[in-house]
Amino acid sequence: MKKILLLSDTHSYIDNQILKFVKQADEVWHAGDIGDVIVSDTIKKIKPLRAVYGNIDNAEIRIEFPLDNKFIVENIEVWITHIGGYPNRYSPRIRDEIKKHTPKIFISGHSHILKVMNDKKLNLLHLNPGAAGKSGFHQIRTMLRFEINNSKIENLEVIELGKRN
Repeated sequence: MKKILLLSDTHSYIDNQILKFVKQADEVWHAGDIGDVIVSDTIKKIKPLRAVYGNIDNAEIRIEFPLDNKFIVENIEVWITHIGGYPNRYSPRIRDEIKKHTPKIFISGHSHILKVMNDKKLNLLHLNPGAAGKSGFHQIRTMLRFEINNSKIENLEVIELGKRN
């Protein structure tokens, strides 16, 4: 079993509130717009980090993290990308590939809008953790946490970190 903390759109912001949840996870997944390597380096000092770069991320972050991160955890195929869309509205770059190589979990960020959706056509779970940082139009900072246990996704929780200002 793995305890996963999923966050996105930190936009260079990390605080003790986020780090409290990082410490409780087995792995942290970041769906892009990290903003500054201080964020990713701080997380990596505490727990393993799987991440992708986002549209605001600089060359240093783009060298360290890929555009797409595809991997398997506890027999679950995962695909993380920053700009991916969501069921019935996948971004053009994703649309064909996700039909050919469908993961069990598809994660994107970018919108700053928390979404948890089942794609019944492709039989996958789409997750967007919203935004954990303070930059953007979102009102409440959010993350997700869940467990992957022997091919099952369990105990999915929304974490609200309070208002962004």
